[in-house]
Amino acid sequence: MPGPFRMYADLAEWWPLLSPAAEYEEEAADLLPDLLAAPDAPPKTLLELGAGGGSLAWHLKRHFTLTLSDLSPEMVAVSRTVNPECEHLVGDMRTIDVGRTFDLVLIHDAIMYCTTPADVQAALANAARHCRPGGGVMVIPDSVAETLEPDTHTGGHDAADGRGLRYIEWSWDPDPADDTFETVYAFVLRHADGTIDATHEVHRNGIFPRASWLRWLDEAGLDATGRIDEWGRDVFVGRKRA
Repeated sequence: MPGPFRMYADLAEWWPLLSPAAEYEEEAADLLPDLLAAPDAPPKTLLELGAGGGSLAWHLKRHFTLTLSDLSPEMVAVSRTVNPECEHLVGDMRTIDVGRTFDLVLIHDAIMYCTTPADVQAALANAARHCRPGGGVMVIPDSVAETLEPDTHTGGHDAADGRGLRYIEWSWDPDPADDTFETVYAFVLRHADGTIDATHEVHRNGIFPRASWLRWLDEAGLDATGRIDEWGRDVFVGRKRA
């Protein structure tokens, strides 16, 4: 896995102004029917691998008992403030061992930091290990090889204490022949005393064909299907074979 990245380390405290829970309401509503239908019985427990600052989890915790894990201790600390009632663990999605199985296992866009097929296969195999027989696994990469396009997003929010953040997220693929693309993040940070900082960093992400995702899910012991959501992303859902 690449990194470490400042966005998930010393800048993690700014996450609620970068990607707050309010921005995930529509996405959570879109994913919920698939999550509820993924297992062979109504699900109660959910493990999220790569949960980040817990913004999506904030909407899901009313439906499931959540266990949230992330590689970054700083991001886990942010999620604990957002979701204090949830269990939190620090660990790599490829290797973490929670010690029990769940009705559902979710990997959101953090899967994009798996930059080799072996990384993705390890993460999917670990998700399957943590899923009970008959349970469900959902994986949501931002893009697959068939859908990747150069793109730019902007955003950010202000806090009641005077702080503010604005960002540019700019993605492109410098070499379409390999399995990665790049995203540069530029941040402008306004501190509570009015002082301004600016910084940027480049993130490398993995990009793989849709057929590879379905094959790797099958190899992990999951009967999987995919759909395209309203934001153009592939949502892969698998049920673990007994």
